Amino acid sequence: MGLLDGKTILVTGTTSGIGRAAFELFAREGAKVLGTARREAEGRRGVEVVRQAGGEADFLAADLTRQANVDRLFAWIEDTHGGLDGALNNAAMTQEFFLLPDTPADVFEQIFSINVRATWMCLAHEMCIMRAARKGAIINMGSIAGVRGFRGLAAYTASKHAVVGLTKSAALNMAEFCVRVNCVCPGTTRTEMMEMQMLTRPGGEEGTLRTIPLNRIAKPVEQAEAAAWLLSDRAGFVTGDVIVSDGGSTLR
Repeated sequence: MGLLDGKTILVTGTTSGIGRAAFELFAREGAKVLGTARREAEGRRGVEVVRQAGGEADFLAADLTRQANVDRLFAWIEDTHGGLDGALNNAAMTQEFFLLPDTPADVFEQIFSINVRATWMCLAHEMCIMRAARKGAIINMGSIAGVRGFRGLAAYTASKHAVVGLTKSAALNMAEFCVRVNCVCPGTTRTEMMEMQMLTRPGGEEGTLRTIPLNRIAKPVEQAEAAAWLLSDRAGFVTGDVIVSDGGSTLR
């Protein structure tokens, strides 16, 4: 028995990092996984990896910053796959280091377009599907930047605080429909995006390790495992929660 047997679960941002790890893990746990990201060729390769391992998967390329693309994605989910039992809203991007007054407006707008607006649009569709079914679970992928501040990453930090706020409000909206909404806030995880962020930190990777009590960087699958539990029936009484998975970083 898998943790997610019989569930149809959407993962956004499936072509790299935590999204790719979640796509493969959820399939191993018995879910039919539906993926979306901008890069179609890489998304299709991910589907083949799952299918070759005996899992069930499908993919639709979409730019989630565009309302028409989001509408098309969810029409495809309902028409082709009959709805959703769960979703991981993972698509996101980071930023280069800028002190707040030096942050270009277009950087701020780009970060909020994918990290907040796209999450909000997907969340709204998912909530409508699950409200009608009166069941389901949604995970928004946050960051420890959503629960603390980071010098030089004001736009990214603000966007992840917004994701935490969306999660809490959505959980209150959906409780009466038996739909749970939670947030996973990873700390330093070895993804392409995090590798870029570490370049902006004093001391690089070595300096980053000094901020983590467990003294190591997380694997993407470790964050996916936290999401899998929250999407499963074993977390049936958990909603509106923010799970910080950071090796103890926020304790310091």
